[in-house]
Amino acid sequence: MSDKKATLHVDGIDEAIELPIYSGTLGPDVLDVGGLTSKGMFTYDPGFVSTAACESQITYIDGGKGVLLHRGYPIDQLAEESNYLETCYLLLYGELPSQEQYDTFVNTVKNHTMVNDQIRTFFNGFRRDAHPMAIMCGVVGALSAFYHDSLDISDERHRQVAAFRLIAKMPTLAAMSYKFSIGQPFMYPDNELDYSENFLHMMFGTPCEESKISPVLARAMDRIFLLHADHEQNASTSTVRLAGSSGANPFACIAAGIAALWGPSHGGANEAVLEMLEEIGDVSRIEEFVARAKDKDDPFRLMGFGHRVYKNFDPRAKVMKEAADEVLAELGVENDPLLAIAKELERIALEDEYFIEKKLYPNVDFYSGIILKAIGIPTSMFTVIFAVGRTVGWIAHWHEMISGSYRIGRPRQLYTGHKQRDYVAVDKR
Repeated sequence: MSDKKATLHVDGIDEAIELPIYSGTLGPDVLDVGGLTSKGMFTYDPGFVSTAACESQITYIDGGKGVLLHRGYPIDQLAEESNYLETCYLLLYGELPSQEQYDTFVNTVKNHTMVNDQIRTFFNGFRRDAHPMAIMCGVVGALSAFYHDSLDISDERHRQVAAFRLIAKMPTLAAMSYKFSIGQPFMYPDNELDYSENFLHMMFGTPCEESKISPVLARAMDRIFLLHADHEQNASTSTVRLAGSSGANPFACIAAGIAALWGPSHGGANEAVLEMLEEIGDVSRIEEFVARAKDKDDPFRLMGFGHRVYKNFDPRAKVMKEAADEVLAELGVENDPLLAIAKELERIALEDEYFIEKKLYPNVDFYSGIILKAIGIPTSMFTVIFAVGRTVGWIAHWHEMISGSYRIGRPRQLYTGHKQRDYVAVDKR
């Protein structure tokens, strides 16, 4: 219990209302406003930007200082020293694994990479030009129709099996959605490869020849997955928690998260970066668009600069920039017009006083878009790859909630519609 309290005085209520104050290990204190309901009041917080809807031990963000911690470990250290699957273990279990634990975890994930062969037939129901995220929403949700042995959310073992299946099968389903869109045969996973190598193999390999995966590209792909693994209570994670609070199965909850991630203000941001570069079209037009971005009366925005949470800098962007430089050097990309525009925009943002003053630094979406474009991944797949990386974060939060005490989500509202009125017959209206 908290020994700190805030006192609220409300006009029309004689008695002061005491609100307990709780402190976490990091971050601002929170007011427990649960007692307001008995007084006939709710709080009003559009977007829940000032509301802590849960207690969590997984990820901490300090947007003002540019800090992102997973279970206490800084994101830049994990990106430099760890890899995606080790970070998955950390997010799920709270501690970094021993070598034996890591090997067991990796092998278990590899044992779940294939999907039921009947799932292949699902794809024939989609148009070839269907957006891959539309396919992912449907197919991931349908996994609950195939894996009945891991749907009891009250069973710890079932939750673990579901977690492994989702982490392992998401790259397979993502690659299948891409192959379907271009009319190529699906590629089975190769469990001799690591997680990111396997994804690139399934994306770009064909049955005609052996896949040759560049270690530099695989490492960059791994960093993209790792840097997107979790980001606290964002829109898609909150959606997963809200869906999970009803007792829905994990596959349905993750499908709900994918739907929320699809929005251009969330997971679609790196896709929007490429669309912006295409709109600019040529390096010679950059000054024109930069001027438009500075004009407060012009609705045009430079996508991939600044961040809603990070008011200083995005700690993930530095690592992603290094990866982008490595990928471009590996591929020898020199003549791609969109990448030329991106590099010039990056230079301006890091040197122009307007961008510096407003802290509009290139963010993780800007650099990940450059990397994915250089690798040859189409823009429509960008958000799908985000979903692959974020799956472990969604699962970790879902599991944390289900493992503890929780209530079904039930946000309130400020009603501004009609007061009660009587029905009028149609001939008298």
